Amino acid sequence: MKRIQFVMLGGFLGAGKTTTMSKLAAHYKFKGLNVALVTNDQAVNLVDTNSLRSQGLTVEEVAGACFCCKFDELVDRVSSLEENNRPDVIIAEPVGSCTDLVATVVQPLKDLYGNRFDVSPYPVIFKPSHGIKILKDEAGSGFSPKAAYIFIKQLEEADAIVINRIDELNPTQLNELLDLVAQKFPGVPVLKISAKIGTGIEELAVLLDQKGGFGRKILEIDYDIYAEGEAELGWLNSTLQLQSDKPLDVDAILLDVIEKLRKELVSHNAEVAHLKAIGLADGAFGVANLVSNGTMPELSLSSNTKINQFDLIINARVALDPVILEKLVGEIVSKVCNSVNAKTVLGKTQSFKPGRPVPTHRYTAINAK
Repeated sequence: MKRIQFVMLGGFLGAGKTTTMSKLAAHYKFKGLNVALVTNDQAVNLVDTNSLRSQGLTVEEVAGACFCCKFDELVDRVSSLEENNRPDVIIAEPVGSCTDLVATVVQPLKDLYGNRFDVSPYPVIFKPSHGIKILKDEAGSGFSPKAAYIFIKQLEEADAIVINRIDELNPTQLNELLDLVAQKFPGVPVLKISAKIGTGIEELAVLLDQKGGFGRKILEIDYDIYAEGEAELGWLNSTLQLQSDKPLDVDAILLDVIEKLRKELVSHNAEVAHLKAIGLADGAFGVANLVSNGTMPELSLSSNTKINQFDLIINARVALDPVILEKLVGEIVSKVCNSVNAKTVLGKTQSFKPGRPVPTHRYTAINAK
């Protein structure tokens, strides 16, 4: 039986993994291949999962911890896709605050399931808005040295570094970034893409089709620093429904929620790793997001919908105590709803700090080809 191509796209929170996954899936489908996706989060009700499914893609989700800590569940989800959908390619997106994935996911997959999966080279998607400050070791990156440690470790294990959002960089900024990456990670292939507009996706697919000694960079990593860096981020996933007697402009509300949250978080000196809001109504969906305090909210997917009732899902990953984060999100949502005369029906909210990563497997040497 032909092995399934298994692609895992690493990268920090807000790097653009989900958009890249969506565009890569479209590329493979255009070539006539059957594609399925696996998303991953520390909690349930992930915006990315809902967004991808709304695009007509087949998606499974591993929730509650990273792939490394839920390796068996990852294999179960992939097996379900294998049985029910017969995909040629599976694309998986790990939690954006996780690293050490070669030792805990790539090598175990190759060693234990190499007869079923052809594991592609492991690319890590680079987030310029925080990355350039972290690589330059500048004050004002918004994250502590321990959180920045995770960012650097992600890049250290990459088979290729994929600089995303090049449409947002001028030539001087891009050249500076390329020089920094070359200095810090000599010899590592670098790709330049804009997942938003599709630039470089074909080149990324070519990289992923390469065979050879990939997925072999086992990190030297301090799990105490790693765990403390993750725990500095507050996580929130919240679902609710907005209702009104008059049509609600879904896209305008999504942007207003994200913009008001941005201003409030800046006033608390709390750095955003990623904010996402999705509105879902009668088959239409819109997504607004923010990837740092220094950028502006973006309507990444427009619903072009005005409707009396829609579901709202908010995901927030912020360097802030999760109790305070939940309070701020609740206040902002109430303020936005009051401004459009909408009432809210609360669903489920989870807010927490990630626990210490405890991988199912951790290979300390290369056991797989």
